[in-house]
Amino acid sequence: MGSVVVLSKANASLNWCVNALLPRYPPSPPIISHLSSTPRLFRSLLSTKRFSTMDGSKASALNEMPLGIDETTEEEYASQSRLLQEFHSISSIDKAWIKPGSGNGSQAMFSFSQPNLLANKMRKFILSSHILKESSNSVNFQWGPFPVEMTGVSVIVPSPSGAKLLVVRNPENDSPCQFEIWGPAQVEKEFHIPQSVHGSVYADGWFQGISWNSDETLIAYVAEEPSPSKPTFTWQGYKKGGSTDKDVGNWKGQGDWMEDWGETYAGKRQPALFVINVNSGETRAVKGIEKHLSVGQVVWAPPISGSHQYLVFVGWSADTRKLGIKYCYNRPCALYAVKAPLHESEADGPEIKDSSTEGCPVVNLTQSISSAFFPRFSPDGKLLLFLSAKSSVDSGAHSATDSLHKIDWPVDGVPCSSAEVVDVIPVVMCADDGCFPGLYCSSFLTNPWLSDGCTMIISSFWGSCQVILSVNVLSGQVSRISPTDSNFSWDVLSLDGDNIVAVSSSPVDVPHIKYGLLDDKESKSTAWNWLDVPSPTNECSEQVKSLLSSLKFSILKIPVRDVSDSLTKGARKPFEATFVSSKTKRSDPLVVVLHGGPHSVYLASFSKSLAFLSSNGFSLLHVNYRGSLGFGEEALQSLPGKVGSQDVNDVLVAIDHVIDLGLASPSKIAVLGGSHGGFLTTHLIGQAPEKFAAACARNPVCNLALMVGTSDIPDWCYLEAFGSEGKSIYSEAPSAEDLALFHSKSPISHISKVKTPTLFLLGAKDLRVPISTGLQYARALKEKGVAVKVIVFPNDIHPIDRPQSDFESFLNIGVWFKKYVF
Repeated sequence: MGSVVVLSKANASLNWCVNALLPRYPPSPPIISHLSSTPRLFRSLLSTKRFSTMDGSKASALNEMPLGIDETTEEEYASQSRLLQEFHSISSIDKAWIKPGSGNGSQAMFSFSQPNLLANKMRKFILSSHILKESSNSVNFQWGPFPVEMTGVSVIVPSPSGAKLLVVRNPENDSPCQFEIWGPAQVEKEFHIPQSVHGSVYADGWFQGISWNSDETLIAYVAEEPSPSKPTFTWQGYKKGGSTDKDVGNWKGQGDWMEDWGETYAGKRQPALFVINVNSGETRAVKGIEKHLSVGQVVWAPPISGSHQYLVFVGWSADTRKLGIKYCYNRPCALYAVKAPLHESEADGPEIKDSSTEGCPVVNLTQSISSAFFPRFSPDGKLLLFLSAKSSVDSGAHSATDSLHKIDWPVDGVPCSSAEVVDVIPVVMCADDGCFPGLYCSSFLTNPWLSDGCTMIISSFWGSCQVILSVNVLSGQVSRISPTDSNFSWDVLSLDGDNIVAVSSSPVDVPHIKYGLLDDKESKSTAWNWLDVPSPTNECSEQVKSLLSSLKFSILKIPVRDVSDSLTKGARKPFEATFVSSKTKRSDPLVVVLHGGPHSVYLASFSKSLAFLSSNGFSLLHVNYRGSLGFGEEALQSLPGKVGSQDVNDVLVAIDHVIDLGLASPSKIAVLGGSHGGFLTTHLIGQAPEKFAAACARNPVCNLALMVGTSDIPDWCYLEAFGSEGKSIYSEAPSAEDLALFHSKSPISHISKVKTPTLFLLGAKDLRVPISTGLQYARALKEKGVAVKVIVFPNDIHPIDRPQSDFESFLNIGVWFKKYVF
């Protein structure tokens, strides 16, 4: 294997990124960022009204004890909180940008995140490096001496050449949006875009679209459209014509309620398309886009001499209702092209007015396919590649197997709606053992191309792992280029020419940066050599290192029980479960961990919170029941219509499998899941009441009949309960028969049999699975005398992932399981 040398001094030319990310206003007074006394912090948090508890146990809290903690468990909270903080403080590797340099050197920026518990925010920071490739099997990383926090920064986007850096700082309240254009050593331009032009720039990774044009004079981006005008009232009543005055003599009415895209987008205005001139700061909305289209993921089309420049973007149409879109790929979308408004500059010559686009309608480029997103042009500009979730849209499943497609871009640069959509990677229904199971992508690199101009590098799920693939878009050939003998999960961060910068981790290994090189480019070998890259962020406490080194993991194949002839071939294949355990102990207490979705997957990658549970004396079993991503479309589509039965049985089979192997004691089993994982958790304790010593459900789906009328995704209830038929019978007004079926499929239908002590973690602002469904189930259990504890996080939504909420959640999970399982 090759060697990697890490030098301590960073290349001085990386100062541009350091300066760009410094705050543009006086910093707040310093606060202690590392917890010297976590128990004291937690005691303080519990004594406030940040959350409420409902405890069905007989223990009574003393007046001097924090709310929800009795005298016997306080020491357990203190002990476990110290361990949890050791894991919680580990930083995560998010992104990387690489600027090619002269010779064998490149400049790189890495983006990291780390929870800031006291501020209850994620701390984002940048670490710079100079990459020096010395040979085919050796590379040096010269790391900067310190990271730089991105204070107040919403998003950063380097220009294609790497000569400029866009820094966007989204506004608070009615402040303007701030755009900064940075050069190598200082800010070169700074523009403040008022709310009358647009609101916050979308930086969510879905609607988000920020794209520099080829000569780096214009930037296209997606932001909230301006606030609509609202009616004005005075003491005399309605005031005609409205008013911009803010005096005490009038007030603004509410106006019409505006539909949003549900979970995580509550209160966000319609995403719209804008272009800014980086020389003058002139900003314009792109004209011609119909109001019913929500836009995102914009890119510049290749420039053609003598032709108008076009923008290509993704559009989601919502003529009636905007159903929740977060995690839901089954929302129809298409690629569109529109003329870009150009601006006057020294290089541009006369200004081309917006009126030049009038009468030129937006062109739908993908009319023949129900889903198209993540557009990427080939380096020569001849092909437009895009990902499609047509299997999700057509079936109704919120996530399913992806496909990759291409269209020829017109040589004259003028788009047309009659372009033929060609398959590059079709949907894989059922793969042979060990073969490519289909495409499952959550993102694309901005520039995913190798120097041959036809090979894309992407990350995708493959069973219980994430892998790195190379895709030849001309031949459709797909190759797995991350190590095939590795059960680790791999994710590509950036390309350094024809080399790959990636991150790799496992349930017992913290994320590490990897550098991939082709073994022999001359012979066009497909073998890749992956080098370890020591990084300052690889470091964690000695306690964490010691605990993780005592653990091991394996991916188990679980045969399907009671195979029916009516099942497809893919649905009869074994599913997988990742088992994490001690290297020395034979059978620790077992926590069964269930993912949500249900069309999601638990990857064999590092999770700080779950590593905390593993290090706390529990074995973990992550079950990827049939219906999970990464195993082919037939296995996935076998679940809709059978939720509460097939998925429940798969979990029970997986538990029996590890018990039969002698890896778990049948009397010491707990179950943990969120969302649909909470649906399974509460189903399991009702359908197998003797099997579980404790349970925890985070925002669980407990009653579909209640959820269907309150969720931002009522169509999900129909699809999962009725199967493929549900897509066609979905209604905002369920019939009595529909509600009866929803109830029969729900965990609450088995509540009379539940005995298991259960912890509920609920986000009060959850739009996906509203809090009412969890509270109804918990109250019913308490009424039966079952031990119940409910923690409500007033400001959290579905994931419950804000730093303090995540910390408190897993601390309570650890204490609850220790109390009832050990």
